[in-house]
Amino acid sequence: MVLIMTNKYILKKDHLVPLLRQLGKEYQLVAPLENKHGDTLFTHIDNLDNCRVDLENQPQNSLKQFFFPQQEVLFRYRNQPGVSYEFEPAKSREDAVLYLGVRPCDLSAILYMDVVFLKDFKDPYYQKRRNNSVLVGLNCNTPFDNCFCNGTKSGPFIDYGFDLQLTDLGKYFLVESDRSRGEDILEKLHQFFELATEDDVKDQYQAYLESRGRFKRQVHVDLAMKNLAEGYVADGVWTELSERCQDCGGCAYICPTCVCFSIYDQQQSATEGERIRCWDACTFSGFTRMAGGHNPVDSSIRAIEQRFRHKLQFDVKKHGRPSCVGCGRCVEMCFGGTDIIRFINMACCEGM
Repeated sequence: MVLIMTNKYILKKDHLVPLLRQLGKEYQLVAPLENKHGDTLFTHIDNLDNCRVDLENQPQNSLKQFFFPQQEVLFRYRNQPGVSYEFEPAKSREDAVLYLGVRPCDLSAILYMDVVFLKDFKDPYYQKRRNNSVLVGLNCNTPFDNCFCNGTKSGPFIDYGFDLQLTDLGKYFLVESDRSRGEDILEKLHQFFELATEDDVKDQYQAYLESRGRFKRQVHVDLAMKNLAEGYVADGVWTELSERCQDCGGCAYICPTCVCFSIYDQQQSATEGERIRCWDACTFSGFTRMAGGHNPVDSSIRAIEQRFRHKLQFDVKKHGRPSCVGCGRCVEMCFGGTDIIRFINMACCEGM
C-alpha cells in the first residue's frame, strides 16, 4: 500500500511510540521528556522504554541549544611564534535528528534563527545542524499561562515551516506535512497513518478556534512596537526596568531567539588553542565594552533598552517581524520582574 499524497492524515495516539521506534532507526530523537524531578525538557531519547514523552506541558527549554549550542569550538589553531598561525575548522559529526513536539512558538523561533544564520551569511555550523533536522510540530490546543503567541502572530496554530505537524484531536493526532522530508516519512511509514476525513479537518478547525479563546493574557505587542517606532516610550520606563534588572542573563539564555554571542581564544598549550563561540547577552555590562575599556552603552540604563528595542523595533525594521515569539518563558524566569510582558504593558501605557 502506498498513500496517495494529500494534506492531512490521522495517527492514533497508541501508535506514536511504535512510530518513534521506527523513526529512531534513521534519526536521533529529541522530544519533551519529563525527568525524575517532574520537569519537562527537550532531551535526547536514549531509550523509548525508559522515558516519558510529555506533549501536555511546555518544555522549560527551547530547541536553541541544539541548533546553536551554548558553547562550541569553531576552530583549532597552531602557531609558530614569529612565523604564522594555522587554523583548522572544528570537525563534528552531525547525525540526522528528528525533533518531536515543537510548538508553534519554538518553530517560529527556529525560522527566525534561519534568517539570522542563513540569510546574509551562511553559518556553516548552524547550517549543518539545520540541514540534518526534521521538525515535527505540535499545535497548541490550550495556551499556557504566560503565552502570548497570538500577539506575536506565531501561534497558537501554525501552517508552515514544519516537516510534519500534529494537532491533538483526542484519541488521535491529525497529521500534516509541509516539506518533502515529512512527506517521505508519511510514505515510508504509511502503515501508521490513515487518511483524514472531512470531519477530522472540521475538528481541527474547531480546536483552533477554541485555542484562540483560551489565552489568559492579552498582550498588545503591535501597540508596543508602534510606540517604540514613534518614540512614545519615556525614559522613565527604561530607568524603572534597569533598577529592577539583576543582570543575571536568564532571560537571554532561556529565550529561543536570543542569539547574541562572544568569541574568544582558549590556549591549550604553548603552540595550540581553540577559538570558541559562546552565548552572550546584551544586558551584561561587558557586552558592548570595547578593548580599551570604553563602553558606548550606559549599562546601568541603556542595556535593558537595547534588549527590548532589538526584540520589538530593530528586528521589525530589519526582518519585518519581532524576534519575540510569545512563548512566555522569560516571565517565569525573571525574578526581577523585567520580562517582556511587563515592558510591553509599560510601553503601551506610556504611549496612550
